[in-house]
Amino acid sequence: MAIAKFIPDDLDRRIIAHLRVDGRASLSKLAGALGVARATVQNRLDRLLDTGALLGFTVRVREDYDDLDIRAVMLIEVSGRSTTQVIQKLRGISEIRTLHTTNGNWDLIADINAGSLSDFDRVLREVRMIDGVENSETSLFLSTI
Repeated sequence: MAIAKFIPDDLDRRIIAHLRVDGRASLSKLAGALGVARATVQNRLDRLLDTGALLGFTVRVREDYDDLDIRAVMLIEVSGRSTTQVIQKLRGISEIRTLHTTNGNWDLIADINAGSLSDFDRVLREVRMIDGVENSETSLFLSTI
């Protein structure tokens, strides 16, 4: 028997929207903002987590919080049908903050945040050593305007 895919409804989407603004909001605060009972919010959050629709909670840091970090975007070309394996390897590199699929000449885009130039250099080498990575092009972020 196949398990049905979870489809969030309007209340689920509103809960997620509030959590995107304030991931530390209490159940009571969420319930008040949404006009529902605290238990409803708790049940919905449990379901969102159990179904994998919500993966967890994290800290968002202002872009200019640490100006000493090295930020870059890496465009990655993957050979053949190895995209899934390449993605799994890339997810294991902690300096890759986000990973996106794309169309055009490149298959993946990686947002890199490294603490130093030597860490950045290591990340570039690690990515290029992954079986299935055919080509890459990286651009450093110099300043935010």
